Amino acid sequence: MQVEPLKKELFDRAKEAGVTKIVLRFSGGNDEGFLDIELGGLDYSSEYKSLWGDIENWVWDVYSYSGAGDGTSYGDDITYDLVAGKVTTQEWAHVQQMGDECHDTLETR
Repeated sequence: MQVEPLKKELFDRAKEAGVTKIVLRFSGGNDEGFLDIELGGLDYSSEYKSLWGDIENWVWDVYSYSGAGDGTSYGDDITYDLVAGKVTTQEWAHVQQMGDECHDTLETR
């Protein structure tokens, strides 16, 4: 997933509020895209809710995430580390894991 630059206004507000990282967790697989946002370092408060909402609006303006798929869950995590000044991305997917195959004699009645 291509990382978009963090909006300067949101960066400044987050830093001022004490946020250390902004984590975006996109998920999909069932033809719907979902987003979970984590604001590290900031306790839940009215500022948290306000900043969270503004970040969510910005995310859907700059990222396109349809969630299209065959029912297998997958996602992309993006972490904006405001302290280190770095961005980390990681893709994930649930995969089908087959167990041992068992064979037996076919019986009829």
